[in-house]
Amino acid sequence: MEPTEETGQAVRHAPPSGTTPPDRPPADGAVAGGGGMPRWLPRAMVLAFALFGAFQLGTWAFHQLIGLLLNILIAFFLALAVEPAVSRMAARGIRRGLATFLVFFGLLIVTAGFFTLLGSMLAGQIIKMIEGFPDYLDSVINWVNTTFHTELRRVDIQEGLLHSDWLRKYAQNSAAGVLDVSTQVLGGLFRLLTIGLFSFYFAADGPRLRRALCSVLPPARQAEVLRAWEIAVDKTGGYLYSRGLMALISGVAHYVLLEALGIPYAPVLAVWVGVVSQFIPTIGTYLAGALPMLIAFTVSPLYALWVLIFVVVYQQFENYMLQPKLTSKTVDIHPAVAFGSVVAGTALLGAVGALIAIPAVATLQAFLGAYVKRYDVTDDPRVHGHRGRGEGPGPFARVRRLWNGVRQRATRSGNQ
Repeated sequence: MEPTEETGQAVRHAPPSGTTPPDRPPADGAVAGGGGMPRWLPRAMVLAFALFGAFQLGTWAFHQLIGLLLNILIAFFLALAVEPAVSRMAARGIRRGLATFLVFFGLLIVTAGFFTLLGSMLAGQIIKMIEGFPDYLDSVINWVNTTFHTELRRVDIQEGLLHSDWLRKYAQNSAAGVLDVSTQVLGGLFRLLTIGLFSFYFAADGPRLRRALCSVLPPARQAEVLRAWEIAVDKTGGYLYSRGLMALISGVAHYVLLEALGIPYAPVLAVWVGVVSQFIPTIGTYLAGALPMLIAFTVSPLYALWVLIFVVVYQQFENYMLQPKLTSKTVDIHPAVAFGSVVAGTALLGAVGALIAIPAVATLQAFLGAYVKRYDVTDDPRVHGHRGRGEGPGPFARVRRLWNGVRQRATRSGNQ
């Protein structure tokens, strides 16, 4: 067979007999021989270790700064709360820094005056309780002796307490814990100072802060940021308004009870219950109810029991009836959403989360609601929970059908 043109070219390009074709150069990233490490692997390992180290460093820094970040978050919401008052004063010609100082100074004066009055009242009641403690102890001993037919004496009880190991250990632990208490008090004062300074700067430099934030955004995004800021101001103000209204209602209700029982310092105690129970989350209710119970106990132990019952009942009424209604009207969120936001905020950030959860969720809901497209709902009875005719038997028809089936089975079994 004669060779064709293609077979002839293949023969001409074929290597000579007894020789092997040269090896191709190794591809990029591979090592000749196939047994070495790829060139990209060391760089990938260095990059992975660098990313892991950066993650660990960021986690450590976040845990170290979590306290400062929470303080800044509280200060931001406090600045949003005083923003309407500061802006109103600035619109009347007062410099914004001076207006912010006047608002915070007024809040400081009111808070300091309230706690000063409360502290003097509490100190007087404690002194009164210490002076009247022997009489209280005698009345308790007489009741125990009469009820249980015992022969207890106050002198024996006092000597037993003074020489007891429990009292000695308690005194030693209290003396050792004085330094810890002092450290916690100083830490709390420093935290309050930090929150106050940040909130003052946020409120005084609010326009400058908004301008600096908008300067790095395009015009379309600037409008969205400013709108979100205004929504946050409105919702935070509405939340504080609802809290203030609930504090007023709680104070009036407890004042009526304390005045009816003849408890001294009823107006101050009512203000204490209203403010503390509403503006201190989680433990505010217990702190608010403990002081009126203590003062009522100096009058009569039975009165302290009545105060405890009233505090518990009113708290349930407030949690399930009053708070959801007021919150849904002032902050414009559903009561179930408000309750769930408080639970979630407490789980995430503790007391701080419980305090700022409702205004934060209300702001997010209002901001997202502007971008969610809504449609008109058809006029269908099923929207209102009403079932139309022919859509299934009603409950009476089902019961009648079930009864007829039972009768038919009973008739068949009787015929058999």
